[in-house]
Amino acid sequence: MAGQPTTALPCSRTATGIRLKVRLTPRGGSDVLAGIREDEFGQAQLLGRVGSPPVDGAANAALIKLVAKSLRVSKSAVTIAAGETARVKVLNILGDPASLERAVEALI
Repeated sequence: MAGQPTTALPCSRTATGIRLKVRLTPRGGSDVLAGIREDEFGQAQLLGRVGSPPVDGAANAALIKLVAKSLRVSKSAVTIAAGETARVKVLNILGDPASLERAVEALI
């Protein structure tokens, strides 16, 4: 059910890293990754909040910076694959898939 806690990770492996699903709240106060939830389809989403407004890509840039810092990768390793103007975004993150999955698991 939507909004219920889940034990699934909000990411999947790719050949070059992981794809991470994030539900972003712009103007949400401090920049923080705050757990996971299930969407209406039962898929896990990482919850993210950034202080930046959703204007001129500011919230997306803040999300990329936050995710890169949290997963200890460079900002250039994080790109938005889908949802650039939507609340739910899919990020491509380059790196060792197993290490990145462990880092995501440590966040939640």
